Amino acid sequence: MTPQDLHELYEAVDAAADRLRTLPESRLRRGAAAEGLALASELTSRAQRLEVPYGAPRRLPEVGIYAVGDQVAVCGYDLARAVTDAREDDPAARRALAEALDLLRRYR
Repeated sequence: MTPQDLHELYEAVDAAADRLRTLPESRLRRGAAAEGLALASELTSRAQRLEVPYGAPRRLPEVGIYAVGDQVAVCGYDLARAVTDAREDDPAARRALAEALDLLRRYR
């Protein structure tokens, strides 16, 4: 993983989180919050699989529609940290990074 790869991940995470933070309550209630929580859950599952490859992923709790942007940010940053901590040639880390970037690009 290059510093540019990680920079792209941080930018994509920040963009998704900021988008959710600025949505009106009506949009959050009509499904945007649920979509954001699903995104955060995917990001945290990838981080957990890197950190504990043989453990069962823990479920991300629902903490309310107004916190979902923060959940995306925290889970995305956790994934970036897990990728950074992995061996540079770790194929699982490369795959997790690529999949996360793809998810975040489709989320826009």
